[in-house]
Amino acid sequence: MTDADATRVAVYIDFDNIVISRYDHEHGRNAFSRDRSRQRESGALEPGPEMAERLDQAVVDVGAIIDFASSYGTIVLTRAYADWSAPVNARYQRQLVGRAVDLVQLFPAAAYAKNGADIRLAVDVVEDMFRLPDLTHVVIVAGDSDYVPLAQRCKRLGRYVVGVGVAGSTSKSLGAACDELVTYDALPGISAQPEEPEQEPAEDSQPSEAGSDAALGRRAATALLERALRLGHEKNDEEWLHASEVKTQMKRMDPSFSEKALGYRSFSDFLRSRNSVADLEERDQTRLVRLRPERAR
Repeated sequence: MTDADATRVAVYIDFDNIVISRYDHEHGRNAFSRDRSRQRESGALEPGPEMAERLDQAVVDVGAIIDFASSYGTIVLTRAYADWSAPVNARYQRQLVGRAVDLVQLFPAAAYAKNGADIRLAVDVVEDMFRLPDLTHVVIVAGDSDYVPLAQRCKRLGRYVVGVGVAGSTSKSLGAACDELVTYDALPGISAQPEEPEQEPAEDSQPSEAGSDAALGRRAATALLERALRLGHEKNDEEWLHASEVKTQMKRMDPSFSEKALGYRSFSDFLRSRNSVADLEERDQTRLVRLRPERAR
């Protein structure tokens, strides 16, 4: 049964917008347009080695965006809009599908033309707000001022609107239209990359035939914990967080997380094993946790 007081979040990503904005942020204003024009003039269907390297330098961490959105509540749908036949976007398909993102195919745009993502995205958002009356939060990942009327309409219909855009490419008017605007580079886990996880205790070892999979699972759990802590500190601006809330956030980001599957009797035992990432404090029946100060950005 759904909790009537639960917050429910929908995420809409103008994928072309965020990819191009990241590219221009890393390589200079209009860099993507110039490099793509050179590619087309050469007759190449895919980016050449130089542009491919520049794309790698401006990669978008979709997981960080979705994890941030989940800090507002349960994500009920996530859609990304783009021409997925374009190599620039196609390289993200596996990452997006892995996070259960619905890929909305747009018609390929003619040279220098818009792909119509703003129109399709806006239609879907308005339809979803009426189709899902319990939707409480709308997260729009884009920086285009074309989304100002959409943000205003969402607010008029009683939704809390969060905008996520790239610094330098996000319209000030969009920020004014949203309840909250966050830059991509300020998302937890983007500016400060996690360090290598600590060596696991001997008792947590697995049989040799499953060793590599188990090690990957433990490293993934450590990274998941660190990102959840960063999100919690960012949202609550508190030094200490309730352990139960941190676990809830981890489950939102990765429903498959289970401390028992990793060999721990309780979540507190799991936290104690990650003492290079987290500090645990137990006060009577209350368990508090924080990101270790030296790992905080």
